[in-house]
Amino acid sequence: MPPTSRTVRCRARLRRPAEPADATWSFLVLPAAASAGLPTRGLVTVQGTLAGHGFTATLQPDGQGSHWLKVDAALRDAAGVADGDRVALVFAPLAEEPDPEMPDDVVAALAAHPAAAAQWPTLTPAQRRDWIHWITSGKKAETRVKRLATACDMLAAGKRRACCFDRSGIYSNAMSAPKAAD
Repeated sequence: MPPTSRTVRCRARLRRPAEPADATWSFLVLPAAASAGLPTRGLVTVQGTLAGHGFTATLQPDGQGSHWLKVDAALRDAAGVADGDRVALVFAPLAEEPDPEMPDDVVAALAAHPAAAAQWPTLTPAQRRDWIHWITSGKKAETRVKRLATACDMLAAGKRRACCFDRSGIYSNAMSAPKAAD
């Protein structure tokens, strides 16, 4: 899917997360002005370059009205950048959100609930991504299990969106960028 015509250019510092201590990935928080150029304060998939190296990724809300990007070791190494570097980013939101990856427990739960499974393909990719994000964002395993059961019940009842889900994290304090190790 090609990006939209909304190209964003900025620079941001690549950081190492404080937790987990053995993380192999890095992250950066977009400057507020760069994030303001995106169509939503919630999750948004973009295509662009990091230090001149191409990538496609989903930016996550930081709960402060901006977004953050998880940079895996392969992208960081291919771009020739290291934690602490200020890196150039050029990106644009994709014209259409791609289908999200389905976690195994979501696949199994839908298979066990035919009415919920029948509703799932009628959802847009962004709606499916929001459901998955809501289900998987619980910090405790029992929260995830409870949300999965609730999601199946809501989907079976014809609901298209996760109830009361703050996509930006601003109002619920449910989302944030990782804390930096430095």
